[in-house]
Amino acid sequence: MLKSGSTTLTLDKDAGKATLQRKLLIWRLKPIEAPLSDVSDVTVDTAVDRASGVELCHTMLVRRTGEAWALPAADKKDAEINASAIRDFLAGQT
Repeated sequence: MLKSGSTTLTLDKDAGKATLQRKLLIWRLKPIEAPLSDVSDVTVDTAVDRASGVELCHTMLVRRTGEAWALPAADKKDAEINASAIRDFLAGQT
């Protein structure tokens, strides 16, 4: 399980699924689920906020459908650590 702010990503080997749970203010949004086998890539997405100039980083789970889930990170190093951990976990699935 990876947690960043109000977003939690759970990878469950036994159930063979990934679950993304997010909160908006005080409300929990409906969790999003997908089979682990649908995850085709794990990347780090970096962008710069135009207004403040702050670098924003996310660990991205890209699915075979092209849909991507974003797990926010504190910084690029944190996003890379999360991406590496997810890749290692998924490598153990095959």
